[in-house]
Amino acid sequence: FACRGAACYRLPGPRGPLCVFRNQLPRRNDTYSEEPPPEEPPPDSPSSPPSRLRDGAALCRVCGCLGPRVCGRCRRAAYCGPEHQALDWRRGHRRSCGQHAAGGDSADAIPEHNEFLFPEYEILIEPEEPEFPADSSVDPEDEQGAVDTSKDLKEQEELRDTGSAGEAFQSLDEETLEAMAKHETEEDKIFQIFKERVAAEPEQIIRYCRGGEGPIWVSGENIPEEKDIPDCSCGAKRIFEFQIMPQLLNHLQVDSLGESIDWGTLVVYTCADNCGEGNEYLEEFIWKQDFSAGS
Repeated sequence: FACRGAACYRLPGPRGPLCVFRNQLPRRNDTYSEEPPPEEPPPDSPSSPPSRLRDGAALCRVCGCLGPRVCGRCRRAAYCGPEHQALDWRRGHRRSCGQHAAGGDSADAIPEHNEFLFPEYEILIEPEEPEFPADSSVDPEDEQGAVDTSKDLKEQEELRDTGSAGEAFQSLDEETLEAMAKHETEEDKIFQIFKERVAAEPEQIIRYCRGGEGPIWVSGENIPEEKDIPDCSCGAKRIFEFQIMPQLLNHLQVDSLGESIDWGTLVVYTCADNCGEGNEYLEEFIWKQDFSAGS
């Protein structure tokens, strides 16, 4: 969950205006069938899928939470409570409900509440292919080093020709210059690793690897240490589970909100013991890292 207000993203703290919750159900539960729906529809079924999921609990048309309350007129639109029912009625269900009563099926359509809901998509999950095959004769470090070296030499020659390097840094002492160079080198290396991994799958929105390889960071700044990740309320450690990539921003239509929502990466840490069961939602920990100023 994220606040859409731009001012909230300038607040201090590691997570910003973000929070994340975990919920897990056993295969046999009171909400969903223990058997997954068929990947291919039965031969005698209509070619187009139904506009509403028939199997599973009714969900609120506004927020997606459990919807025990239904519209008294069409008996099809579900809501979590009277507030969202009234909001949906003002935002268009008044018209669609009447159309359904006349024989249409628009009451099943998911409404667009762009003032606080992001668009909904299906997430395709695939294993990440290795960047360099095992039989590759190319050493990525040697190759990258050769490119960087030639680039640095070219830049040094240009600076030497213009004399701008001496003019820009003549007032800085040697220790300051050394610290600046070291910081810039580390930042460039971290951001370069991030760009190379993203380039392999430019449309990737989530990197999932629970308890395994850690996240890839966009910057050397604001990387949490172990002490920065709070333990779960049950007392167990929290471990890295997945990170949300900045590419997701391209799909959230945040520009239509008139506010600025931005991040470099969002990293989610969850309870190592998977505590909790049933319908309870448990808050986990999310860490927000922005792009550094030089990236």
